[in-house]
Amino acid sequence: MIGTRIRERRVLAGIRQTDLAKRVGISPSYLNLIEHNRRRIGGKTLLRLAGALDVEPSLLSEGAAATLVAGLREAAGAADDAGPERDRAEEFAERFPGWAGLVTELYRRNEEMERTIETLTDRLAHDPFLADSLHEVISAVTAIRSTSSILVETEELEPEWTARFHRNINEDSARLTEGAQALVKYLEGAPNRDAEVQSPQDEMHAVLAARGFHFAELEREVAGPRAVVRLVRAEAERGLSGPAQTLLGAVLGRYLEDARALPMATFLTRLRTLGPNPARLAEATGAGLAQVFRRMAAMPEAEVGRVGLVICDASGTLIFRKPIEGFSMPRLAGACALWPLYLAPAQPLAPLRRRVRQAGRGGEVVEALAVAGPEGPTGFDRPAPVRAHMLLLPDPGEVRGAVDEIGVSCRICPLATCAARREPSILAEGF
Repeated sequence: MIGTRIRERRVLAGIRQTDLAKRVGISPSYLNLIEHNRRRIGGKTLLRLAGALDVEPSLLSEGAAATLVAGLREAAGAADDAGPERDRAEEFAERFPGWAGLVTELYRRNEEMERTIETLTDRLAHDPFLADSLHEVISAVTAIRSTSSILVETEELEPEWTARFHRNINEDSARLTEGAQALVKYLEGAPNRDAEVQSPQDEMHAVLAARGFHFAELEREVAGPRAVVRLVRAEAERGLSGPAQTLLGAVLGRYLEDARALPMATFLTRLRTLGPNPARLAEATGAGLAQVFRRMAAMPEAEVGRVGLVICDASGTLIFRKPIEGFSMPRLAGACALWPLYLAPAQPLAPLRRRVRQAGRGGEVVEALAVAGPEGPTGFDRPAPVRAHMLLLPDPGEVRGAVDEIGVSCRICPLATCAARREPSILAEGF
């Protein structure tokens, strides 16, 4: 299709075929064969033609349809094996650019809608403020309904009881009004429908990602709780929602504790000496593996390279996500039950190491290290909450055993042979 693009550029530039051939130093008949895709072209001739037409050589060799072709192939990759002819994507984009653009746009819109639906689902299930507001509204409605039914169905009531029921209805209706107003205000403060819908978890992670998951303010020796408050307050002034502020405060508070236990300068010195080996770092510093995982994830990428981290609570909900290239993560819940993250709680405090590859995600192998255990002080009356951590590192490339095939989410898992899908009880094995 290079010849077709050359002809289009020549016509747009208003250059005759004879004149262009003369500029390039080839015969008009040879140029005619090139423009009708009957002769291959490359090297110096392509460079001379690009110079004569005043365009980048890549526009002739790849064409303006390169983006469309990439989009078509991406859409085809999401289809079943018996789907479109993937090897004819470039031909389709060249012959029918309008249709190719429409197909690509529809595919991307579908992807955006799926992400929006997933976010809304997670938000409805896990947003504490939204859940409390809905519970408050439903409770008030139920109370009003119950009281009004007594008044309607009971023919004779003493004046004292009637007045009491009226008072209850008045109080419950006021509570319903306050709850409904708070709920409406919260929903009105959410992003508009044209923007990406974000849960408080997403807002919190967006703040962390914008800072590279590293906060120099909390690495200083003089840093204290006030530094956390200032950071959260600054994000609140930028529009961070109330629930997201609470989540961010908890994450930064734990960051501060880790920074005090493992100061950055000392930790980086150990890391440069021992390498990105969490077990050796934990032994050298006396810290737990989970804390070493968090410190490695908090270091600048220039110091430690690519590092990912996932943390879940005892319910399996993802409460912290630092992504790494080659390993996709769903929002909050619904992650693949075969992740080492979910195998670790079955063996508390016992570290796990796996080489994993996500099916349908390009085949990149990632080293996953996981450990689970209680977080914070514990006792018989108040046991500490259980957290599972999974550190993700680029695979060193050494041949060290088999690679486990895992998925991203049980909602869209390509692993039809997954035992967890055949036997749902496996999903809760670790918990």
